[in-house]
Amino acid sequence: MNGRGIAAGKRSEERPSRQINVVLRSPEPIASVTVDETEAVASTKSQALPQYLSLYQEIQKELDHLVGLDNIKELVFEVYAFLQIAHMRTDAGLLSNAHVYHMIFKGNPGTGKTTVARIIAKMLQKMGVLSKGHLIEVERADLVGEYIGHTAQKTRDLVKKSLGGVLFIDEAYSLARGGEKDFGKEAIDTLVKAMEDQKNQFILILAGYSGEMDFFLRTNPGLPSRFPIQLDFPDYTVDQLIQISEMMAKERDYILMPQSILKMKEHLLNERNDSLHAFSNARYVRNVIEKAIRHQAVRLLNQYRRGQPGKQELMTLRPEDLKMDKR
Repeated sequence: MNGRGIAAGKRSEERPSRQINVVLRSPEPIASVTVDETEAVASTKSQALPQYLSLYQEIQKELDHLVGLDNIKELVFEVYAFLQIAHMRTDAGLLSNAHVYHMIFKGNPGTGKTTVARIIAKMLQKMGVLSKGHLIEVERADLVGEYIGHTAQKTRDLVKKSLGGVLFIDEAYSLARGGEKDFGKEAIDTLVKAMEDQKNQFILILAGYSGEMDFFLRTNPGLPSRFPIQLDFPDYTVDQLIQISEMMAKERDYILMPQSILKMKEHLLNERNDSLHAFSNARYVRNVIEKAIRHQAVRLLNQYRRGQPGKQELMTLRPEDLKMDKR
């Protein structure tokens, strides 16, 4: 051990280490240029990270505005994280293969499917996956034509409009309801071909009721594998619906009295339990709030025939304004 120490010391006296001198105190201009370039690269990379972080903070604000949907929010962050790491891998000279983002959204009406689709489109545009990030929302009637060949052309035109963005098809299961001779099958075949021909140029999101979408996917064995991301949008709880109702009122500069909230909660419990059809969640709450606003307007006009209601009165939705439809 001593021999190695002496030998090392001897080498140090005879031949000083160039590496230490270059890094710490070399006056040579070449060495200083190399260090400056290294620092410049490091600085560029350090500036890139906050940019991605600020992007997600913007997306997260929109997600936080949505009540519930924890599984959806986790998926959006997964996609964001994957894209950010993909950029870092590219900067490091590593392979970063293209990802498929076609999606299936399953759930009842009013569970936030269209809103989430818009947020995803915006994020993918900002992350460089989509060139435009716009959303084209359609249904069966927009795709299916009246004669042979008409459906394929209508579908191709809509795909063309959605290039650089997202094509969102609501109640997509209706395309498979008519059987082999229905023009809906022609729309499906055209969409599948477009997914191959315009690969990575647009994203297709099919949405609808959970059971019907499962049946739809079984009608074509090749469909499930083309949609690697499948998300379930659960019904909101009654407490979440109350939270949504208060947010909707606040956005319109209204407030619900505590008694109004209790009345709304009782009605929502009955509506969810007694509904013969799929409950429309936030869509149903929006309709109740907008109807209450109209009833409040009538009440105030009748109450203040010769005067002007105060600001607080103009904002307040009372229990009598919530006139629920009786079954």
